[in-house]
Amino acid sequence: MKVDMFNKPCNALKINYFIYKDMICLVSLISIFSMLIGNAVSAEAVKKIKGPIVITSEKLTADNQAHTALFERSVVARNAGTILYADRMLVYSDKDSGDVTKIDATGAVKMIKDKRVITSQEATYYAEGEKVIFTGDPKAVEDGNVMTGKKMTYLINEDRFLVDDSKVFLPKGEKR
Repeated sequence: MKVDMFNKPCNALKINYFIYKDMICLVSLISIFSMLIGNAVSAEAVKKIKGPIVITSEKLTADNQAHTALFERSVVARNAGTILYADRMLVYSDKDSGDVTKIDATGAVKMIKDKRVITSQEATYYAEGEKVIFTGDPKAVEDGNVMTGKKMTYLINEDRFLVDDSKVFLPKGEKR
């Protein structure tokens, strides 16, 4: 006979229902997350994204009370044009709408979008303002050009960077 966490008899169907309910919540969070990291341009472009997002990690903890999903160890989020890597990602959602409000990525963060690669130790995505703030030795590389600074803010809708204490390396003599 199977028992639940309170040592009361239960059946597998009841347990499967709760697993199913948690998975539905997780799939909703992942769907919203995919729109955020998919094509970081505009809401219209995000709606046109085709194909699934795949998020893999060694561990996942979903907390329905706190409205969070914690992906840990070797986290990889892939979509049509963007790949986001981190050791840990904590996704926050609005308690009423379920929309993602913030994503904290920590440990060996790397975002690849087209030819652009941005690395840092930490990154935080804010849905309000559509921006990502990279900290902990942020570095952006594209077509041989390198940009570093203390803090790098990427304004997604404008495809623009704001960098504190910036250094930019533009290679000489290369034809483009």
